[in-house]
Amino acid sequence: MSFKKINLVAALFAGVLAVSGAAQASALDQFKTFVAGTKAARGEFTQQQMKKAENSKTSPLSSGTFVFARPGKFIWTYTKPYEQLLQADGDNLYIYDKDLNQVTVKKLGNALGSSPAAILFGSNDLEKNFTLSEAGTRNGLEWLNAVPKAKDSTFEKISIGLRNGTPEAMELHDAFGQTSVLLFKKFEKNPPLTAQQFKFVTPKGADIFNN
Repeated sequence: MSFKKINLVAALFAGVLAVSGAAQASALDQFKTFVAGTKAARGEFTQQQMKKAENSKTSPLSSGTFVFARPGKFIWTYTKPYEQLLQADGDNLYIYDKDLNQVTVKKLGNALGSSPAAILFGSNDLEKNFTLSEAGTRNGLEWLNAVPKAKDSTFEKISIGLRNGTPEAMELHDAFGQTSVLLFKKFEKNPPLTAQQFKFVTPKGADIFNN
């Protein structure tokens, strides 16, 4: 075998090792890299609630789109089975129910705190509000558990499944024994976004409630 061919094989072998190493990165390492390097993102999601015992579906499949810019700016849009919008501009959270033509406004403040939204939309200081730990490999994903430190959180645990440094699934385990499963697709990191995109425009004729 010629010297050039040996070098080529060595280079290819090194490349394979590098790819394998990246694929085997721990969930915690992948997640920290994601948080540090992802200032904004957009994509699509599905969401469904599961029974604790039988792990069977208990609610219709919801689906929609999301876009976020850290910290605290996001648009989470449900399109099926009914339309609902959750939007935050960094100061306030707006919840719009299209069927009722009703907007509920809440101060964002520390509302994200230990909520699942903080995982994707909050600040980079997640370990302030969550205890993070490895949760092994399942369904081809590396899993991470995030347990809220706040005692009044409605969630006991949030599990995040990652592949190649990107969240592909979240499992939200609440205090009532229910688990909501979210799956993400078409996850685009750091798209060009402007603050103006997150400014909420009240739909015509909508009733507004400040909470």
